[in-house]
Amino acid sequence: MTSKLLALKIDVDTWRGTREGVPRLLEILKRHQGGATFLFSVGPDHTGRAITRVFRKGFLQKVSRTSVVEHYGLRTLLYGTLLPGPDIGRREAALLRQVRDAGYEVGIHCWDHIRWQDHVAAQSAEWTRREMQRAAKRFEEVFGFAARTHGAAGWQMNAAAYDCERELGLLYASDGRGSHPFLPVGDDGQICGVPQLPTTLPTLDELIGIDGLTADNVDQHLLALTADGQESQVYTLHAELEGMRLAETFERLLAGWQAQGYRLVSCRELYDSLDVSSLPQHRVVYGEIPGRSGQLALQGPRADRA
Repeated sequence: MTSKLLALKIDVDTWRGTREGVPRLLEILKRHQGGATFLFSVGPDHTGRAITRVFRKGFLQKVSRTSVVEHYGLRTLLYGTLLPGPDIGRREAALLRQVRDAGYEVGIHCWDHIRWQDHVAAQSAEWTRREMQRAAKRFEEVFGFAARTHGAAGWQMNAAAYDCERELGLLYASDGRGSHPFLPVGDDGQICGVPQLPTTLPTLDELIGIDGLTADNVDQHLLALTADGQESQVYTLHAELEGMRLAETFERLLAGWQAQGYRLVSCRELYDSLDVSSLPQHRVVYGEIPGRSGQLALQGPRADRA
């Protein structure tokens, strides 16, 4: 059996993505016999409040490239403003459990996607713990057990969020961008939080519309990035994209990765393959990456002695 693992991390941001994207992704994964980790937004869908991002550097350019209305739908873009935000965890609890019952790992994405992504970086430890505990409580109500993993909405974190992951008893998390698994280190030089499996590859919405990349050829670009045979990769996809209008692109990606010798797995399976005691320690820094607006949590310099 190949030791090359490609972990599929599925962020489910919206009510529509849950209802329409998740079932289609289940069908695709079944055809390719692939594992995956589904991270759910379990509270209200307030996608419409993202309108405030219009003032963020690079946001309008990203919107023009990725056809936001087509991907998310006009109704979704009104939730939390002109329309009340539907409570995803309450409305779709049965569907969420269906994912678990199909054998896929499930975890926490957030309580309120827009609230976390747009505000956590500047919020207090009290605010952060309240949001995370709220999500953890709803997750347990839906699934009947405590979550073991978390993937931050928009790769947005703060120092308190890392501490809270340990307090919640999480096994590992995938909160930022980087090149390989690591132990996060805080400003005090001490290990904080839980082991991190950062997203190692760019996402489709970061690539499409740049340098001639389209839904028809972006898979070839991504496959070129994994052709060097790195032992493990983490790819983040979105139920609203790969589970809907970009489903065919996603299928080509899965077939291509399998042809390269990668086994498609959940993040948990990748975590279980690691010797956690020997993971390198890295500081977490915040910075920009091509194709995405705003600052993200990034794997920074190594903090331990090699």
